[in-house]
Amino acid sequence: MKEIVINDIKYDIIENVNDAIDKDVLSEKITDYFDDYDYIVGDWAYGKLRLKGFYDKTNKKCKKINDISILDQYIENNCAYGCRWFQIKRKNN
Repeated sequence: MKEIVINDIKYDIIENVNDAIDKDVLSEKITDYFDDYDYIVGDWAYGKLRLKGFYDKTNKKCKKINDISILDQYIENNCAYGCRWFQIKRKNN
């Protein structure tokens, strides 16, 4: 599994559809807001990167809206058809 380091935090790359990961843009967009999430999903729309945080089902903060098990549904309903997108998972440091 490939790994990426963003702002001194290590992530495993789970999905990288159509080479969606741009490390420079991602470094600018990921703030400490996302530190709490188990997964970060990013998609490109109109030339801009959008990010959303998700939790693993075992995380006590997991709710229906941010459960990683709904990722396929999220991509289908909230992202442009055929868009570039990625999923990364925060590594336990």
